[in-house]
Amino acid sequence: MAAALRIGVIGGSIAGCAAAVAGTRAGAEVTVYERSGAELQDRGFGIVMPPPLHRELVGRGYLEAGMETAPVATRVWLTREPGGRSTRELARQTSPVTPCNWGLLWRSLRASAGAVRYLRGQPVTSVGEDRDGRAVITTARGEERYDVVVGADGHASRTRQLLAPGLLPEPAGYPVWRGAIPLSALAEHPRELELLRGAWVTLGFPGGHGIFYLIPGAPRDGAPAGPDDRLLAYAVYGRPPATRAADPGPYVRELAQEHFPAAWAQIVAHGTHRTTACHPVADVQVPRAARAPLLLAGDAAGVSRPHTASGAVKALQDALCLERVLLEGPTVAAALERYADERTAAGARLVELGRRMGRAQVEETPDWAAMGQDEVDAWFRGVLAGTRHYLYAQEARAD
Repeated sequence: MAAALRIGVIGGSIAGCAAAVAGTRAGAEVTVYERSGAELQDRGFGIVMPPPLHRELVGRGYLEAGMETAPVATRVWLTREPGGRSTRELARQTSPVTPCNWGLLWRSLRASAGAVRYLRGQPVTSVGEDRDGRAVITTARGEERYDVVVGADGHASRTRQLLAPGLLPEPAGYPVWRGAIPLSALAEHPRELELLRGAWVTLGFPGGHGIFYLIPGAPRDGAPAGPDDRLLAYAVYGRPPATRAADPGPYVRELAQEHFPAAWAQIVAHGTHRTTACHPVADVQVPRAARAPLLLAGDAAGVSRPHTASGAVKALQDALCLERVLLEGPTVAAALERYADERTAAGARLVELGRRMGRAQVEETPDWAAMGQDEVDAWFRGVLAGTRHYLYAQEARAD
């Protein structure tokens, strides 16, 4: 592949910055178009990735070795004791994960992208092709031509429409509430804090479940965050409220009060959230993730339900694949064909697994209180249906 290859990346978030690193490592000149004029490092919540992927990204220069993470090796399943408000442990499974802070991950990728041209506040108005088959990106500043354009513009991607006109995410019919809380929320709950220092938690209730894990805090005044600066990240899935409120906090607290053990309900009700949000759950997968000179990465190519904990993971794997196929060549078209073969299939598997997980953990939840270790293990073997996924190391190796 010629060193003069020019790549334009639409979107400067996780997927876009990862693609920029991939392009520079493959010897290309990379320009990133980010529509937001503000810094992105304070957006988002917790991110979880498989430890082998984290090690590979550090080893290959995508992530800084000093980026803070909060690795744990065990998953603990909990529910509320029937007829009471105490906590009942259902099962423990080997499930090593490397949680990190969205902002720290973005910052590390942005630093690793080095001297790429990162155009903040530059929304792309159109993408087309010239007579020579090169891509043309148009912004308010004019037109620029590229050998490859990477659409990394998220779940509502406009770039996706070029490869799959009319394809939109399909709603699952339920939302996810996300939050990040300082460790002070756990000061009166030492047992829960001790549990979270070594495990990530799934808390099942009728019609849904919650996920809890610790992530690194953001540095303050230039000093790295320490263990006491960590945040508790959570995601709660359940029935949607009858009416949509501007503030998602009251409803998720009501849901927790109704279904969670007392201690976990008090944690969710803590008043010092660093951030909260409510998102409708949806999924989508393009029939083909690339067609020269256009390629889709991250959520632009496919969105799986967040039960798979694979949004950022897939974007990072997309970038690793992009780097490899560009280096292998021999032409842009051949490289993008290999990318499309690999990443379209991987995305489709994730979407299908996310749907099965959503049915099992939200739409058709089991009788959590009647389950124990053997029942949880057997139940989730059925949900996986032979699919390999890094969250379930007991059942199969990671992809």
